[in-house]
Amino acid sequence: MNLQQSEPAPRAEQEGDATVHDVVIVGSGPAGYTAAVYTARANLKPVVFASSVAAGGDLMTTTEVENYPGFIEGIQGPELMANMQQQAERFGADVRYEDVAQVDLSGEVKKIVLDDGSVTLAKSVILSTGSEYRKLGLEDEKRLSGHGVSWCATCDGFFFKEKPIAVVGGGDSALEEALFLTNFASSVTVIHRRDTLRASEIMQERALNHPKITFVWDSAVVGIEGEQKTEALQIENLRSGVTQRLEVEGLFVAIGSDPRTDLVREQLELTPDGTIAVHGRSSKTALPGVFAAGDVVDPTYRQAITAAGSGCVAAIDAQHYLESL
Repeated sequence: MNLQQSEPAPRAEQEGDATVHDVVIVGSGPAGYTAAVYTARANLKPVVFASSVAAGGDLMTTTEVENYPGFIEGIQGPELMANMQQQAERFGADVRYEDVAQVDLSGEVKKIVLDDGSVTLAKSVILSTGSEYRKLGLEDEKRLSGHGVSWCATCDGFFFKEKPIAVVGGGDSALEEALFLTNFASSVTVIHRRDTLRASEIMQERALNHPKITFVWDSAVVGIEGEQKTEALQIENLRSGVTQRLEVEGLFVAIGSDPRTDLVREQLELTPDGTIAVHGRSSKTALPGVFAAGDVVDPTYRQAITAAGSGCVAAIDAQHYLESL
């Protein structure tokens, strides 16, 4: 779908000495870059603050992505993000590796304050700040990310066919991951800090009765072994203090995630899940001219393809908003 207007014209206006942009996108990843592609093709000249350290989002730490449509043999996560960025830039998106420190979303002109104190003005803002998986906080966790350590069974489970793996967590998400992973793994060990699960009764029943799933109770992962890939875990029993070694080739951490809403927590309505509240299937927030897309509005699916679709929705919503001014 081509969103270009029939009579494209330069969209940025001047307020005093400062340019007022039509669209500023805070965050990158599939949602932010898709929103950038669509708004750029609509001649809205978006400015994208992609972050100085986390540009491209979670896929920058993923190796092979095999479930994104259009790539028969799969594609590396960083390559997919680079392609999306270059596609947006091809149509005129201005991608900047800068961090947003503060926003003022009230009024018709929104203010985006960067870490260096400079201010960017915009008529509309698309928030695609994503979410962050909770980490175990281990020294080798980040180093082995994408090399056996994962936070997404749907994304990476396929790579562990007939291999032993472990899942950390005790809620519904952890057991859903464990059950899903039984489709691939030779065995799944669930490691939980307590001796009872927090998951729903039906999920507990399914996991406890599954022949491929075993449980290690009252325990925490305190170390990950492996040079080039995950080879084993060091697991400490929190009651006895005894540490055991468990040989696995994959570790899936399922202890929750937190939407990145710190910038807007005091300005926008949030859902009980902590995500930014939007109206129905749209990307519209409680404030006119402010839209949200990707994992920051999605506590359920959290896939690259759903985030990209959400970015498209935000771009179209933003364009319609600007046309109404």
